[in-house]
Amino acid sequence: MDDSAASVDPSRPSARTVFAQMRRHLPPYLALTGKLAGRGAVETSGEGCRVRLSDGRSALDFGSYAVTLLGHRHPAVLTAVRDQLDALPVATRTLANPATAAAAARLVEYFDSELTRVCFGVSGADAVEAAVKLARLASGRSRIVAVQGGFHGKSLGALALTHHERYRTGLLDVLPGVVHVPADDPDAVAREVARDDVAAVVFEPVQGENGVRPLDPDVLAAWCAAATAHGTFVIADEIQCGLRRCGEPSLALAAGLPVDAVLVGKPLGGGVLPVSAAVCRERLYAPLLADPVVHTSTFAGHPLGCAAVPAALDTIEELADRGPVLAGAMADGLAELRRRHPETVTAVRGRGLLWGVDLDPPHLAGELVVQLAQAGLLVSPCMSRPGTLRLMPPLVAGTGELSEALGILAAVVARAAAGGRAAGVPSGAPAAP
Repeated sequence: MDDSAASVDPSRPSARTVFAQMRRHLPPYLALTGKLAGRGAVETSGEGCRVRLSDGRSALDFGSYAVTLLGHRHPAVLTAVRDQLDALPVATRTLANPATAAAAARLVEYFDSELTRVCFGVSGADAVEAAVKLARLASGRSRIVAVQGGFHGKSLGALALTHHERYRTGLLDVLPGVVHVPADDPDAVAREVARDDVAAVVFEPVQGENGVRPLDPDVLAAWCAAATAHGTFVIADEIQCGLRRCGEPSLALAAGLPVDAVLVGKPLGGGVLPVSAAVCRERLYAPLLADPVVHTSTFAGHPLGCAAVPAALDTIEELADRGPVLAGAMADGLAELRRRHPETVTAVRGRGLLWGVDLDPPHLAGELVVQLAQAGLLVSPCMSRPGTLRLMPPLVAGTGELSEALGILAAVVARAAAGGRAAGVPSGAPAAP
């Protein structure tokens, strides 16, 4: 089985070669978990909801950390990217280019709000870093209010906002100026901004890495009101939950919250290229209006990635009506799973196409990520709450594929509830990053 990649396509390295290279040059644990999950095979291609493995099997992809909202290799996005690849894949950064301008214009049109300025990045952390930097420069203030349980990335600036000791240990001396408030305290922001040194309040409307936990809309409204009253910027991090993943183009804007920026990423590149963006009000964007090089990055707004943006947004909207149907089926299926196995499945939470399943004992979640992959269903663990499985079906999924995924999940959970284990999965092993 280890050499099956070469036998399927001689131009590709064998699975044995892939795992040897990973063990030698990347964290060896990734090779171990990848080999277990793939039963000795590696992923070689993807289309729609499925990825193809080197041994000829396929797996439904309901994971990929929220990137594949449009599945793999959506034709509309591929066409846009191929056209740009044949014309101008990277920018000179001296001349203007149409792809970046068109992507910015489409994003502003998409949100149809007072957010009229765009700062592009490559990763979600890029968007977080840019928004927080602009808030500090525009306000002249230094502190940031973030939320307990939040996840905003692992680069040093974004990590200051991320609330999990696993990723912050050993780095606290370089993560200053951020306070984390309880997610359920409506008065928390008012207390902090009363000191008049808070540049911004940053929150995720749905905390994906924290076990898929939606924040209370009334609490968010109270936080935004307090921040606005004190001239503090409000930044909604929707990198995981936005762009119809949880039903709306923007959860914050749909709720009428007076945000100064919405951060988007993950599916923004259509599942083809990495792109992120901070879509901002003029007052937050002011430092870039005054000095356009106060924040730059070599590949931010690169034409190849930006070409994917309008195609991705257009396709998301074309498929948007499928979201509630899929969400309803997910809610029903997971509720039935909870009813059948209440001692193993202790809670189910979700919104739209983002769902969390709490398991007992908590280490079971890490084991089931591998066991589900072995059975043909790819899901993601929650990095800040490793006892929760995260399921993120794509908009392109059909009802048959959703039923198949729920069937695989039901069978694997039933086996776990009966005392079965994934063969060779180390108990208590950390969740894959």
